[in-house]
Amino acid sequence: MSDPSSSSSPPVRPASAPSASAAAERLTSLLQQVALKDRDAFSQLYQATSAKLYGTVLRILGNTSWADDVVQEAYVNIWQKASQFDAGKSSPITWMVSIARNGAIDELRRQPTARRDHDEALEEIASSAPTAGDQLSQEQNAQQLYECLDELEDNRRDMVRLAYLHGWSRADLASRFDQPVNTIKTWLHRALKQLKGCLAS
Repeated sequence: MSDPSSSSSPPVRPASAPSASAAAERLTSLLQQVALKDRDAFSQLYQATSAKLYGTVLRILGNTSWADDVVQEAYVNIWQKASQFDAGKSSPITWMVSIARNGAIDELRRQPTARRDHDEALEEIASSAPTAGDQLSQEQNAQQLYECLDELEDNRRDMVRLAYLHGWSRADLASRFDQPVNTIKTWLHRALKQLKGCLAS
C-alpha cells in the first residue's frame, strides 16, 4: 500500500490544473463540509464560486450595489441549505447558480425598475464570467479577486471579507465600523467597483 503522505497532489488544491470533473468533486466535498457548518470550507467555496455567482446576478440586475445585496443573500442561503444539495441531480455550481439566479429574479420581480444603471464596463466584466462548465477559469478568477482585494484600503477590505466570507449583515458592519447602514452600503459599492476595475485590468 502506498504512503498517502507521498502524494504529490494535495486533495484541496492540486498542483496541476484540475479537470472539470475534479473541480466539481472538490465543490461537492466543500458543500458537504459546509452542511456541517465548516466555516473554512465555506470560505474556500466562496473563493471558488463567487466570480460565477456575481456575474450571473449582475447580468440579471444590471446594478452593482443591488447585485452585491443579492449575492450576499445567495451565500446565506447556500450556507443554510448546503445539506439539501444532491450531487445526483445537478452539479454543485449549477445548484449554487440556481440559488443566486432565483434570488436575482425574485428581486427583479419585486422592483422591476429599481437601481438599474447598466454600467457598460461592468456589464463587459460580467459577460466574461466563466461558464458553468469552466471550473478552472472560476478558480483563476477567484485568485485574481483575492489579489485585487489586497489592493483595497484595510477597512474596506475587512468590510468586504466580513460581508462575503462570513455573512455579516449591513447592520452588523454598521455596528463594527461605527457608521450608518447607508454609509456601509456606499462603501461596499465603491469597494466592489474598485475590485471590478482591478479585475478588468
